Formats: sequence, C-alpha cells, structure tokens
Amino acid sequence: MSVIMTLWTRGDPEKLEQYASENQEQLHSILERAKEHGLIAHRFYGTDGQIMVVDEWPDAESFQRFFDSVQDEVAPIMAAAGAQDDPGINFWRRLETHDAYGWD
Repeated sequence: MSVIMTLWTRGDPEKLEQYASENQEQLHSILERAKEHGLIAHRFYGTDGQIMVVDEWPDAESFQRFFDSVQDEVAPIMAAAGAQDDPGINFWRRLETHDAYGWD
C-alpha cells in the first residue's frame, strides 16, 4: 500500500510560485527524477506563511532515496521561497475506516 508524504515548512507561497514560474525547467527536471524513483502524485499547497508538499509514494524509502539525491537542487528553491526551518517530513498510511470517499 502506498504512503502519503507531507513536507511542511514556514515560507512565502507567493515567492515559491514566482520562483516556479521563472524556473519551470528546473522544477520539471526534479519532477521527472521523482517519477523515476516511483512518485505517484505530487502537489504544493500554501497558506499565510506556510508551504506544504503532499506526495504519494510507493513507500517511505522510495521518497527518501529521491530526496537524498536532489537535496542540492531543492535547497535553493526553498531558500527562494523564504523557508525558515528544516522541513518537517511525515509519512501517512491509509487507515481502514470503512468510510473512504474518492481517490479510488
């Protein structure tokens, strides 16, 4: 069963969007390597002073291998977004609660 990975940090969502707009090729290159490592789904989200990445991966190890391989490329992106902390990374497994809706 796949896992959901969340990565959270304090930062400026608008600055991240601006950087992404100006550096689309760089972000697409990172995305392609993530897919090579098994990425299933990926999105950035933002709110006042906070940035979150939500990914779906086959397992936590697949994400970690990918993330370790792109640290040097991700760091400038986060710096451009004004990230103020080391990211908080969590892995979530789907719970069987018999009331799931959507995504299947």
